[in-house]
Amino acid sequence: FLFGFRKLWLSAPQQAARPTTPLAQSMPIELEAPFWGFMGAAFALVFSNMGAAYGTGKSGIGISTLGVGQPELIMKSIVPVVMAGGVGLYGLLIA
Repeated sequence: FLFGFRKLWLSAPQQAARPTTPLAQSMPIELEAPFWGFMGAAFALVFSNMGAAYGTGKSGIGISTLGVGQPELIMKSIVPVVMAGGVGLYGLLIA
């Protein structure tokens, strides 16, 4: 799917603005660079949120287990859930 989209996107006629400096004129313009840039941003967003979901799930299991034995410590064990949510927000900012 991804590489078929890449072929479609690259086969479309595009007019790239040529830079005016001599050094930049000697460098080729790669038309696939935005594709890989957006793919990197998408992967950063997806994997950071998958990690945040995994961390939240594992923390929730721990809180549930703790609540059975020592219910007075439940509020102290909320911190890992908040930290796992912070990982998702950080991934959103990076992407």
